[in-house]
Amino acid sequence: MSDAVERAESTVAAMAEWLAGGGPEHWVVETSGSTGSPKRVILSREAMKASAAASARRLGASGQWLLTLPDSYVAGANVIARSLLAGHEPVIADAHESFAKAAAAMAPGPRFVSLVPTQLHRILEAGGDDLAALAGFHTLLLGGGPIDPSLRARAAAGGIEIVATYGSAETCGGCVYDAMPLDGVGIAIGTDGRVRITGPTLFDGYQDDPEQTANALVDGWFLTSDAGTLDDDGRLKILGRIDDMVITGGVKVPAALVARRLREHPAVAAAEALGAPDEEWGQRLVAFVVGDLDAAGARDWVAAEHPRSWAPRQIVTLDEIPLLGNGKPDRRAMLALATGAEEPR
Repeated sequence: MSDAVERAESTVAAMAEWLAGGGPEHWVVETSGSTGSPKRVILSREAMKASAAASARRLGASGQWLLTLPDSYVAGANVIARSLLAGHEPVIADAHESFAKAAAAMAPGPRFVSLVPTQLHRILEAGGDDLAALAGFHTLLLGGGPIDPSLRARAAAGGIEIVATYGSAETCGGCVYDAMPLDGVGIAIGTDGRVRITGPTLFDGYQDDPEQTANALVDGWFLTSDAGTLDDDGRLKILGRIDDMVITGGVKVPAALVARRLREHPAVAAAEALGAPDEEWGQRLVAFVVGDLDAAGARDWVAAEHPRSWAPRQIVTLDEIPLLGNGKPDRRAMLALATGAEEPR
């Protein structure tokens, strides 16, 4: 048994006690820290239970969960809580074992799992028993980053039932399923384009940081770091992080939309984009690409759908996108890589 599995087992026992009313007053999880120092998010029992209940109502079932994500982050904590509240201890996947082997240890009945896109991509690439095992789950919750439409289409072709989730530690994880908020969750867009969230799943604050708490929790609303829009049916579209807007040469470029366009290229397996300091342009848009796509090809591909001014000024070709422990892209690591990368001509 690995150290990670032992730690997760200890967390499961502590969570069971906490949900039953024992242990500490609150459960504390860390944010990913992808753009700065991680924050410690305080969650109440009521919020965690409200999140689990709203999720089960939307999915139409509850049951045992498979834990494949770090339990110190909200996605892993949610898997544990939802499984326990459904009357099952979660099965803990060992990183050294196959997905199929972990799934085989689960009890009969509806089974659920949360994955990030990178994990799903690897299962689809592996195929065989792992893919067959995943297809046997009632629902796969997929979150933690942008979802390539082709990835979702491949999963659907393999018989996998996917629900795309949006949320954060501050909202007890995913509170928007396939663009629609869960019951009781309110979504609004601020005058600055920022997504605002309210409802029973909100956090109680940041541990030992009243200033950041006051900035993030305003009049019962959590002010996210994301820009978005709502259509007439109340469907939420995330445009990217507020700080993903790269101002280069006076032009505002939404880095998330550029990355999304690059992922659509047939020679690209993964892509991200962000702004880096630049003496001439103020900021330059840097694209990080896993695949066979040179700078000129990347610029032409982006410019075929968006303004030419949105095309990346720098390309960094990687074997894989650097990730944090929770599977999200490591933006600080990418920014460091961009410093020494060659710019396209």
